[in-house]
Amino acid sequence: MSHPSLFDRSLIMQRRKKALAKPVAGADFLLKAAAQDLEDRLMMLSRSFETAVDLGGHGNYTTEALRNSGKVQRVIRADLFTPDQNSGTPDLVIDDAVLPFAEQSVDLIVSSLNLQLLDDLPGTLVQIRRALKPDGLFLGLLLGTDSLIELRDSFMRAEMEVTGGVSPRVIPFADTRDLGGLLQRAGFALPVADLDKLTVRYDTLFDLIKDLRAMGATNPLAERSKRFTPRAVFMKAAEHYAQNYRDEDGRIRATFTFASLSGWAPHESQQKPLRPGSAKQSLAAALGTVEKKV
Repeated sequence: MSHPSLFDRSLIMQRRKKALAKPVAGADFLLKAAAQDLEDRLMMLSRSFETAVDLGGHGNYTTEALRNSGKVQRVIRADLFTPDQNSGTPDLVIDDAVLPFAEQSVDLIVSSLNLQLLDDLPGTLVQIRRALKPDGLFLGLLLGTDSLIELRDSFMRAEMEVTGGVSPRVIPFADTRDLGGLLQRAGFALPVADLDKLTVRYDTLFDLIKDLRAMGATNPLAERSKRFTPRAVFMKAAEHYAQNYRDEDGRIRATFTFASLSGWAPHESQQKPLRPGSAKQSLAAALGTVEKKV
C-alpha cells in the first residue's frame, strides 16, 4: 500500500536547478557552515578513510571539507538531481531516495542539509548503512527541530487574521530522540544525534525569504496551498515577525538548527554493551552508599 508523499520531489528538483543556475552571493551561508561542522567532526577522528561519498553536492563545500580534513584518500561527489556546474563536474548525479552504491562498497558517506527533504528517511538510512563497509562511518547534517520557528509562527498568526485558516508553509523537523532512534532502526552501531543552533539576522522578513528562495529552500510540501498568497498575509507576517522576534537594533532573528548524526556500520572490533547482570560491582558500591533491601 502506497502512502501519500510529504514532499513534492519534482518541485525540489526544479528549485535546486534554479538556485544553482542563478547563485546569489551570501545565500550559501548554511552550506558553508554545515561543511565546516562536518570537517571539524572528521578532524576529531583518529582514523582515515579510503573512499568517501559526498551525498548532495550543491556548492562543492562538503567535497572540499572532506579533502581538507586529510582523512580521506578519494572523494566521490554525488550531486542531487542535477549537476552543479559552478563547482566542477560531479562524479555522479543521483536521487538520494534511491542510492546506486553496492553493498559494503564505501568507507564514509556524508550528507549535508538534504535528508530533511526525504519522504522515507528510515529507508535511505538503511541504504546508507548497507553501502558502508564494516566499520564504515556515516555523518549527516540536516535541519532539526525549531528551524525557522519564527517564520512559522509569524505566518500562522498572519493567515489566521487575514484568511481565517492556516496552510502548511514550513516542513516538519525531527528532534534528536527521533533521529537517534532512526539510526538504531537502520542498523547503525554507536549512533549519536545532537543539535546545534545558528541564529541569523535580517533587516526584514522579506530579506529572509529572498535568501530561502536563493537556496531553493522555499515551501516544498506536497500539501501546500496552490493558491496565490495574498499580499496582506505577507505584510501581516512581516509585522508579527518584527513585533515578536526583533532585537534592540531593529533587526529580526531567524533560527536554523543543525541536527548532527553519526553512526558506524557494525564490526566486531567495536565496543559492545555489557550483558545484563555481568557487572562485577553493584551500583551502591560504585556510589559509596549502602544498598537497602526492600
